[in-house]
Amino acid sequence: MGPIRVIRGVLPISRSLTWSYLQRPLCHVRDSLPYLPAYWLVQFITATADNRWSLPPSPVWRISGETSPPAMNLDIQCEELSDSRWTELLPLIQQYEVVRLDDCGLTEVRCKDISSALRVNSSLTELSLGTNELGDGGVHLVLQGLQSPTCKIQKLSLQNCSLTEAGCGALPGLLRSLPTLQELHLSNNPLGDAGLQLLCEGLLDPKCQLEKLQLEYCNLTAASCEPLAAVLRATQKLKELVLSNNDIGEAGIRTLCRGLADSACQLETLKLENCGLTAANCKDLCGILAAQASLRELDLGSNALSDAGVTDLCPGLLSPGSQLRTLWLWECEVTTSGCRDLCRVLRAKETLKELSLAGNHLGDEGAQLLCESLLQPSCQLEMLWVKSCSLTAACCPHFGTVLARNKRLLELQLSSNKLGDAGVQELCRGLRQPGCVLRALWLGDCDVSNSGCGGLAALLLANQSLRELDLSNNCMGDPGVLQLLGSLEQPGCALEQLVLYDIYWTEEVEDRLRALERSKPSLRVIS
Repeated sequence: MGPIRVIRGVLPISRSLTWSYLQRPLCHVRDSLPYLPAYWLVQFITATADNRWSLPPSPVWRISGETSPPAMNLDIQCEELSDSRWTELLPLIQQYEVVRLDDCGLTEVRCKDISSALRVNSSLTELSLGTNELGDGGVHLVLQGLQSPTCKIQKLSLQNCSLTEAGCGALPGLLRSLPTLQELHLSNNPLGDAGLQLLCEGLLDPKCQLEKLQLEYCNLTAASCEPLAAVLRATQKLKELVLSNNDIGEAGIRTLCRGLADSACQLETLKLENCGLTAANCKDLCGILAAQASLRELDLGSNALSDAGVTDLCPGLLSPGSQLRTLWLWECEVTTSGCRDLCRVLRAKETLKELSLAGNHLGDEGAQLLCESLLQPSCQLEMLWVKSCSLTAACCPHFGTVLARNKRLLELQLSSNKLGDAGVQELCRGLRQPGCVLRALWLGDCDVSNSGCGGLAALLLANQSLRELDLSNNCMGDPGVLQLLGSLEQPGCALEQLVLYDIYWTEEVEDRLRALERSKPSLRVIS
């Protein structure tokens, strides 16, 4: 088995990814974050496998376009910076366009140097200091450094920096003095309602041009929703608002929706995961979906919406004004009944591309309803997540038919369902058809044994579209992995990424896996 890596706060790439989760072994991170889209989680795993957050002090050059000059990025994460190393980095902080020093053990003492460096950096467009114990004093020093006449920063990330209400008094001045600032990430800071009120004072200033605001895990309650509603009514600039994992509750969401309904705000992304929403809020959200043609992503996961809430939400989704592309309803207490309503949306709305129903008790009947909708020409869904949905092998012939006939579905997440070898064989039958276009298939924890690997191995040679396959936490060993290796070693195998976490094999198999990676650079085996 590959080594278990302990990951400490690296990439701010996920939906609801919090730095606290990243103190755990990676296998636990995967279990704690079961509803991330595959492409986000794979990027995270890939970055950790490469150890690429710890970069040398020399410039990181990135060519942004043929006609643009190279951009200099200082991207150092998870590195305790010694005094000598800090001395090397300070001149770079003074001149680089992108400076990321996440989880580097920075404190208020270092912030004095950072503030001085920022004052003379007229090239800075992005600054990220997440997961450092800056405190209110340190954050204040950083903000002072940014308020120079030449500062043109566009993105500022201060996630998990121990910023409290006391430090929020400096935020209005920052937002007034930096019209170039478009993104502000303050998640995982205990701002509280009083701190949020101070932030909103800055957001209401006409000079503020902020477009994206992230406030996850900020100890907000319903009391914060009226100031936020006032901001939504007053500004047309805000495009993304992330409030997930705050105890906002039913009344708070209703207040927020009233603010959105009365505004000309062109909001594109609204994230309200684990915010205490109920079925009653879905009528409010229904109106927002119908009225806000700009809204492209709505994240409502981990809220007790139930089938009744989904029923009330669907008229908004079906309205001509709705142009929603991404809908997240993981762990929302949806059953087959709610799935039936959502299937009407899938058949009618060609704009909907991504749907997560993970963690809901859909059962095989709900899965069959989804598959029938996916076979309709009007359904344009590209990503479907039905992880942990109480599915069995009985639904796999339906999914197999979808995989064989559907020309739009690119990613299917079926992990943590008891599909077994028989169910996986049905999936393989569909995937072996010449017209299959699926690129990512996730079958972690699906009771796949060595016996099921033969069909998967044959699939890898017959299918030319599949690029990512996850078989983590299944009951296979050397015999099954060797069957997969036999296909992976063939030149005709197009797979680029195989995820095998929590699979045990011998040292001989490990050596063969690593030899394969060396001989086939296009392939990554993550374990």
